[in-house]
Amino acid sequence: MRVTAPERLDLPVSGMTCAACARTIERTLAKTKGVERAKVNFATATATVEYDPASARPGDFVCAIENLGYGVPEDEMHHHEEDAALRSRLWVAAAFAAPVVWLGMAERAPWAQLLLALPVILYAGTPFYTAAWKGLLHRSANMNTLIALGTGTAFLYSVVETLRGGHHVYFEAAVVIIALILLGRTLEARARGKASEAIRKLMDLQPPVARVVRDGAEVELPVEQVQVGDVVVVRPGERIAVDGRIVSGESAVDEAMLTGESMPVEKHAGATVFAGTVNRSGAFRYEATQVGRGTMLQRMIEMVKRAQGSRAPVARLADVVSGYFTVGVLGVAVVTFAVWLFFAPFATAMVNAVAVLIIACPCALGLATPVAIMVGTGRGAEHGILIKGGEALEAAAKIDTVVLDKTGTITSGQPRVSDVLPAGGYTETELVRWAASAERYSEHPLGRAIVEYAEARGVELAASSDFHAVVGHGVTARVDGREVTVGRGAERLAVSVDGKLAGTIGVADPIKPEAPSAIRRLHDMGLEVWMITGDNRRTAEAVGKQAGIRNVLAEMLPDSKVAEVRRLQAAGKKVAMVGDGINDAPALAQADVGIAIGSGTDIAKEAAGVVLMRGDLNGVADALGLARSTMRVIRQNLFWAFAYNTIGIPIAAGVLYPVTGWLLSPVIASAAMALSSVTVVTNSLRLKTNAGLFV
Repeated sequence: MRVTAPERLDLPVSGMTCAACARTIERTLAKTKGVERAKVNFATATATVEYDPASARPGDFVCAIENLGYGVPEDEMHHHEEDAALRSRLWVAAAFAAPVVWLGMAERAPWAQLLLALPVILYAGTPFYTAAWKGLLHRSANMNTLIALGTGTAFLYSVVETLRGGHHVYFEAAVVIIALILLGRTLEARARGKASEAIRKLMDLQPPVARVVRDGAEVELPVEQVQVGDVVVVRPGERIAVDGRIVSGESAVDEAMLTGESMPVEKHAGATVFAGTVNRSGAFRYEATQVGRGTMLQRMIEMVKRAQGSRAPVARLADVVSGYFTVGVLGVAVVTFAVWLFFAPFATAMVNAVAVLIIACPCALGLATPVAIMVGTGRGAEHGILIKGGEALEAAAKIDTVVLDKTGTITSGQPRVSDVLPAGGYTETELVRWAASAERYSEHPLGRAIVEYAEARGVELAASSDFHAVVGHGVTARVDGREVTVGRGAERLAVSVDGKLAGTIGVADPIKPEAPSAIRRLHDMGLEVWMITGDNRRTAEAVGKQAGIRNVLAEMLPDSKVAEVRRLQAAGKKVAMVGDGINDAPALAQADVGIAIGSGTDIAKEAAGVVLMRGDLNGVADALGLARSTMRVIRQNLFWAFAYNTIGIPIAAGVLYPVTGWLLSPVIASAAMALSSVTVVTNSLRLKTNAGLFV
């Protein structure tokens, strides 16, 4: 029986060229002792392993990956090195392929073609042949197998033909195929780099050093050395190094990287600040409360990484197909060769088989889902929308019903004084002074609302004593020697001085300014909107009317909220629950998608599949619109990937020859193969710039 908790490890993987590579590594890791779950993401070139630390070590996974012929780099520089090597091979292939094509078109100088083709085969094409050989040793086949077989067959046939003194050679097909595939991979790598910009942008927000007060002096330290409790100094224009609480000074802080909100936020003593945000004006000092992986910035980075490494359920079919695809293509190529050999010369049969091997690249299929998820979740993170994974993304795209908690979601969650009605000869200022003086030591939200109202209007409070609070009824206190009672009510507080009514004060939790327009957006998206609250029905219906919500559920306890979500689901609805409090957590977990407002509790955020970093209710429509757009792109990618192979393989095999009289050249097949992968990635990149994304 295992007593240790599972650990999670992310490993960078180099050398993967297609989805079949990722699937091979994933299967091998899953069979490794101590591994509970393994996922390999081709788009992010990352292997994620959940394992029992008592039974396995990280070194076991590194060995398993390297034994398959792939690499596990120690730092991020390997991406740049791989890109540089790829470009170098591309230039060599292009430089030598051009004269080979010119000579081949004229069917001249086969020996010269052979000499010019050698650098392409032996240098530019080496990764294909090496990876294919390693795959063969481990009894696995992938895209490299198809390329190596296709180009190798064309090259070796041409060498034999040259040695025999013939002129009908296919050196140009072999070298151009390699050049075009390298070009496709270069374009694909560049596009995939753009797709992962969100992670890099977030990581770049972390300043490398922090100015810390040590022994009364300011000392610059690497941010990794900052400890909880340290006092950190921030000057105008600097980025905040770690999370903390301001102890002195005030400023306006740009928190757009966290919330997507462009307006700076005013910060005073006691306010919370976050790593990566920018201090725009005054200098201040703050006490570090979260450092390292505990900061909000690092948690965001980790959440986005996990989301980008996840799979959407819609991708399962593609995973299954890609697992058997390469073997199937090899079978089709053999059949194509055998059939054509019966009707045509060896060269024709070989060329058609090579075309089948080359055009049947599974890359587009493997990239269809992960790249779109990378771009979509990255775009969301830039706007303060954190989607925890592909499953949450797909579920959010299917939502047709949105259930909104009232307090803190539709309303501000902070009661405010709405009006003051004095009586008994008292003025408005006197009434506020009596009530606020009595409530000055109260922790009740209604009492604090009155005190804040008084302070905002410069009303000087009197000393009070004998404070006494009665739960659910109000407070009493002696103010300037007189007994003041503030009685609690639903929406109004009655203030009495020495037993005589001095007036009433209206206190309400106002709806957020953007709530009506945000809810109209949800309606315009075809969504059914409900409000659910533990508040009394009269208050709930009043808030619902202001916000534009007709379906109102009031006086609901946490278990009642769960029951209502289940009732809607039983009626066939796909439900998103939006909340911010501890009492919302069960309903957030029950819903098809839980959406936590960023200003809410950590428990609510843990239970939710989507987290909105700002309290703006428009974020709900933004998140659901983003999910719809991303899933639409994924479906487009999968359609074109399947359609490409469904149409391309039969054409390459020559099934249209009896009708059209023409055959597909391996060169054209390689260009189409490269174009298919680039098309899928480029289509996904539309999510980065589409102005109508959040609809």
